[in-house]
Amino acid sequence: MSPRLSLSLQWADPRHRALVPRHKVARWIRRALDCDAEITVRVVDEEEGRALNRSFRAKDYATNVLTFDYSDAPVVVADLVLCAAVVEREAQAQGKDLVAHYAHLLVHGTLHAQGWDHEDTTEAEAMEARETALLRELGFSDPYGDGGPDARPSVN
Repeated sequence: MSPRLSLSLQWADPRHRALVPRHKVARWIRRALDCDAEITVRVVDEEEGRALNRSFRAKDYATNVLTFDYSDAPVVVADLVLCAAVVEREAQAQGKDLVAHYAHLLVHGTLHAQGWDHEDTTEAEAMEARETALLRELGFSDPYGDGGPDARPSVN
């Protein structure tokens, strides 16, 4: 049985809204979940993304995805914030399909919300292998294949 998901999807930057509908977001997140979850996904513009990254990570730039995890058991409670402009630039620079890149970042953020990390090589390899397997199950190719280190999501 699939984990239950309570999903709030917010579009502060609506540029990709038609490409990334709610039912796809829910499917991608649900695939990455190991337990029930309450997740808010907010797609923001560069200004909001930069302000959040600066406030919470002391980094003065917008990043692709930020994960704010509040609880990981027995119910995952988290906010995932994606910056539409950064996601779009990365997909173009890496020659990736924009929808596939959104799927990857949502899976990546959902794994972070459950305690996965990539602070050292062992953690990074395990997380990347998990992401690759999940994305293949969802019908996407290896997000790290042939992309080199630039294909990796920035540290969340």
